[in-house]
Amino acid sequence: MELALLYSGGKDSSLAAVLLDRFYDVRCVTGSFGLTDDWEHAERAATELGFAFERVDLDRDVAEAAAETMLTDGYPRNGIQRVHEHALETIASRDVDAIADGTRRDDRVPTVSRAQAQSLEDRHGVDYISPLSGFGRHAVDRLVEATFDVQQGPSEEVPKADYEDELRTLIADEHGDEVVADVFPAHDQTYVHGRHD
Repeated sequence: MELALLYSGGKDSSLAAVLLDRFYDVRCVTGSFGLTDDWEHAERAATELGFAFERVDLDRDVAEAAAETMLTDGYPRNGIQRVHEHALETIASRDVDAIADGTRRDDRVPTVSRAQAQSLEDRHGVDYISPLSGFGRHAVDRLVEATFDVQQGPSEEVPKADYEDELRTLIADEHGDEVVADVFPAHDQTYVHGRHD
């Protein structure tokens, strides 16, 4: 069975890929608005882990609306949620049996409610799977430490192909770096370089 996994090259989506690999033909899929080439980081990570990779185009209007929401709110949560939902819709419309993401039990954003998952499944004829939904952050960290070679650091310094980087770029281009710093709190990102030997 073919499964499209929303993939950033970070620890959560990489762990999701490994967990799903036993049951599905996993294709790591990175959505891009075409604002950066950061999707290449995800492609390298997927290749290092032995997974097929695909880049899909996302609607630039969604990125612009999400950026406006972030600027209005003063924080990224609702904008990132909107982009994640759009990315799931995009991959659900492809020729796959299932779609998945790396959302964890304790994630504040993005999340997928039971109603949203059921709606995706019913409208697109796919299964939606969230293999990390029963795992908390510490459990994920322990599994990742035992499995992957990971780079971790501030989000501005660690390569990763997620929505945040493209949205940061969009806001910086239109409003400057200082506005980006006001909207996005400082936090660490991860990038998977491969599996432990």
